[in-house]
Amino acid sequence: MHGFPRARAGRYAPGAAMGMIEILSITLVVAAVTAWINERFLGLPTTVGVMVLALLGSLAVVVLAPAGLREQAREVLERIDFSHALLDVLLAFLLFAGALHIKVDQLYARKWLIGVLATVGVMVSTFVVGGTVLIALRLLGIEVEFIHCLIFGALISPTDPIAVLSILKRAGVPKSLETKIAGESLFNDGVGLVVFLVILGIAGLGHTGEEALGLAGVATMVLTEIGGAVVLGMAAGWVAYQMLLQVDQYKVEVMITLALCAGLYSAATALGASGPIAVVIAGLFIGNTGRRYAMSETTVARLDVFWELIDEILNVVLFVLIGMEVLVLEFDGSTLIAGLIAIPLVLLARLIAVGSAVGVLRRWRTFSPHVVKILTWGGLRGGISVALALSLPMSFPQRNVIVTMTYVVVIFSIVVQGLTIGRLVSRLAPPELPGSEPVL
Repeated sequence: MHGFPRARAGRYAPGAAMGMIEILSITLVVAAVTAWINERFLGLPTTVGVMVLALLGSLAVVVLAPAGLREQAREVLERIDFSHALLDVLLAFLLFAGALHIKVDQLYARKWLIGVLATVGVMVSTFVVGGTVLIALRLLGIEVEFIHCLIFGALISPTDPIAVLSILKRAGVPKSLETKIAGESLFNDGVGLVVFLVILGIAGLGHTGEEALGLAGVATMVLTEIGGAVVLGMAAGWVAYQMLLQVDQYKVEVMITLALCAGLYSAATALGASGPIAVVIAGLFIGNTGRRYAMSETTVARLDVFWELIDEILNVVLFVLIGMEVLVLEFDGSTLIAGLIAIPLVLLARLIAVGSAVGVLRRWRTFSPHVVKILTWGGLRGGISVALALSLPMSFPQRNVIVTMTYVVVIFSIVVQGLTIGRLVSRLAPPELPGSEPVL
């Protein structure tokens, strides 16, 4: 992702004790074994199950393993570089796979709520989290500046489309609600990354070096990141669509979508635009217009199988890495307390953001009485927040506190919120009748 400081750069030196192929092999083996154990014995949603198992295994290494083994395991995790693996490798494919299965007409029908939550909602949450966390940390005796708390607010406020989409598939939520949560997550992810970069730039920690961004610099960055991403996504999607129209061979067509995803994300990043927003726009274009007019039934079936498999494999790998990241964290009493306090503060910020958006939009449309509760609890945080926290430079003030708070909030969000959102929806959401338009 353009402009991110790299806290763990330079760890892929030739001649290192363990090469990347060995590290990839270890990661895939752990992912496969944890997925099997979960499917065979636990029966949890796959992403939650593998993350819990990886987390428990990592804690066992921290508590029980000899010091030498702990250091070796930590070295392997540091060399993987979680922020690089997610932001520069996995994210493009996961977002594209998610966008392929979102119906634009359903998204458009809920455009105002999704749009407000993905933009104004992220900003409101960023400032609420920043302000409340500043007070909480200072009460704990941890000296931190407001701008640094805003950075935490920016990285923790976007709901994670990867966590949301993977868990909603198993939660059995109504389709209209799934569209709202998934659609918001796909877009506020990109917007949240831009907000994060802008605040980093204002603090003098972004791609401009130590020079803080002024108003003109902020406006230019936002226009380039978001506007450029939309243009690139539409243009690349249209080119791929034209190519799909000219052939009827599913192997070639699947390869075109794969090239579109990888090439577009890299091009957007190189040009300073938001890669996540670009691939979401292209994925929506191909998943709707391309699917309807440029693909045969055979191609659609093979395309869906291919991208569902990619999505499932990469999700398992990602959540295993989230569970294993505990090996590189440095916990102490005060940072752990700060993380626990951050959980209700982040939920409060989400409640205020969702409640404000729904309160304003009630003037023009009807919502279920419990929509604020469901959208608040369904706003899951995931790997993107962890990756952004780990991308902060080692010189960042109170970096360990920010990373620990992020990790604690994410673990709570995935495990507690992820496992209970289905039951909450079944209790509060009205049933959807065939042919009816739900009010939720």
